Amino acid sequence: MTAEMPSGAGPSGVPDVAAEGLSHSADALERRLLGAERHLRRRDVSGAAGVSLLSARRFWRALGFPNVEAAAEAFTLADVAALRSMVQLVRDGIVDEETALGLTRAMGRSADRLANWQIQLVAEALADDEDASGHVGDVEAAERVGDVLAEIVERTAPLLTYAWRRHLASAVARMVSDADVDAGRAPGPVRSVGFADLVAFTRVVRRSTERELAGLVQRFEAVTSDIVSAHGGRVVKTVGDEVLFVATSAPAAGGIALDIAEAMASDDVLPDVRVGMATGPVVARLGDVFGTTVNRASRLTGVAPPGTVLVDEATAVRLDAASGFEVVPQHKRTLRGIGQVTPSLVRRSTRRAGGAAAAGADSLAP
Repeated sequence: MTAEMPSGAGPSGVPDVAAEGLSHSADALERRLLGAERHLRRRDVSGAAGVSLLSARRFWRALGFPNVEAAAEAFTLADVAALRSMVQLVRDGIVDEETALGLTRAMGRSADRLANWQIQLVAEALADDEDASGHVGDVEAAERVGDVLAEIVERTAPLLTYAWRRHLASAVARMVSDADVDAGRAPGPVRSVGFADLVAFTRVVRRSTERELAGLVQRFEAVTSDIVSAHGGRVVKTVGDEVLFVATSAPAAGGIALDIAEAMASDDVLPDVRVGMATGPVVARLGDVFGTTVNRASRLTGVAPPGTVLVDEATAVRLDAASGFEVVPQHKRTLRGIGQVTPSLVRRSTRRAGGAAAAGADSLAP
């Protein structure tokens, strides 16, 4: 559907106040964000789109919104157009209904995260106190945040479509490349997967204020995202003190890992990181990656010394054949849920591809 669609719980998931009414300024802000006043009931929308109430409700819930009371005037003509566009995909035979629902769910989840992320950023930027939680304590401040966001929407809506198309083009290119290289031999696309985990983050949390913690997490996300993008990788997700990234080649992933470790080591605010990497087939679902390769990278991260990059055998072989990397084998060890692995530490090197490691390289194995 579209980012302009209202929720039965109100914009951005706030409690539904359609029946109770909004303040004059809040009502005007809602109309500005939605592009129109809510005046349609759910039966009006389903009827205009030519689908049953049940089908309309399934798409609505796929967007991430709760059910709406039959008598509530919660919708606009944008809802009709959005529902009709997805229904037409099914009727034209482009996709079946379950796939259309899956596409809708992907858009809904992404839009929900985007909306909440943007609200927090703007709220923090406008805050005049030490509250960096994204919580807005009074109506006037909340409406000020809403006004700024409405202005942002009106000025940057084309950017959302542009970014979506660009990322789709990149994803399709990776899919075509996978099909050409693997020719169906691998059980999934082969990726180099890495986790970068902030060291002693719990201790950092205990000694930081909310504003300091929010700034630290935001800086970590920004620095790592820029590094991953610069090397042609993809940030799969960030979870507070950890980022999961993937790259189509081990050298690209190695460059990401070393750059992240060095960036954290030289940063006056951020603590060191430990990075674990593995290479192999992955299962890609819901924008995430799963499987043994991902688990192996995660386990290696847990045992990597602070400030270092630890990789599995498959990654080590690929990096040893590439220029710019020094691979130092470590003692074999058993990783929980994975089994025995012979990891290697990775450092920067000036040797040429296929050459011997720098003389005098010492192992950091215990």
